[in-house]
Amino acid sequence: MSKLAAQDKFLDLSDYGRSFGRFFANKLKNTCFTPIHVTLLFGLSGLIAIYCILNHHFLFAGFFILLKSGIDAADGELARLKKTPSYSGRYLDSVFDIILNFLFLMAICYVSKTTIWFTFLAFIGIQLQGTLYNYYYVILRTKSIGGDNTSKIFEYKTPKALPGESQQSVNILFGIYTIVYGAFDKIIHALDQQAYKVKSFPNWFMTLLSIYGLGFQLLIIAIMLPMGWIELIVPFFIAYTILIFLFIGIRKVFIK
Repeated sequence: MSKLAAQDKFLDLSDYGRSFGRFFANKLKNTCFTPIHVTLLFGLSGLIAIYCILNHHFLFAGFFILLKSGIDAADGELARLKKTPSYSGRYLDSVFDIILNFLFLMAICYVSKTTIWFTFLAFIGIQLQGTLYNYYYVILRTKSIGGDNTSKIFEYKTPKALPGESQQSVNILFGIYTIVYGAFDKIIHALDQQAYKVKSFPNWFMTLLSIYGLGFQLLIIAIMLPMGWIELIVPFFIAYTILIFLFIGIRKVFIK
């Protein structure tokens, strides 16, 4: 199952790891590996990247950050190939992402002159950026005929477990998900409460918005690290957050 119907597909600048993800998932299709195993693997790749940052191996850090993005695309692909979608995998993936984002920035803070308060501000900015992208993207997926609807526009109720997963796991992971993402979701929803009424988002807008996708954010970090721009990473993402108001303004004025 594709995430989007054919007419709703757009050039996703944050999804550069999709080809590798499909290749990797196809290699695992007939094995005992599950999407959860792949999620754990991208978590490991992220931890290796953090280790490399802490030891000033910035080129290797960039490599493992990009590898993390590629593997991150594989768990969903494998779930679709094996026809085993799960809420547990969906929430575990998101929880790992936010933890790794925080640790990436803390590692950068540790080896640079950046203050911890600016680092916290950059982390909040990165999460708001990603939340805006996911908010509009999930709306598009929900309204896309034949699209994947494992994700919901408003995550306020624990979903019923899908076949092959336990309700207890869903309950626990959903609880963690709402704790770590709840505030960001509420902020973005408050800034654009009527977005869910939009019939569809044009492809050009989603492509432009995809610079806020996690993959593109990590690509920026992976490039800036070996370029010797580590001191600029945190200030960049703080300033980058300003574009949120531009994207929401475009949506409210031109997309209804």
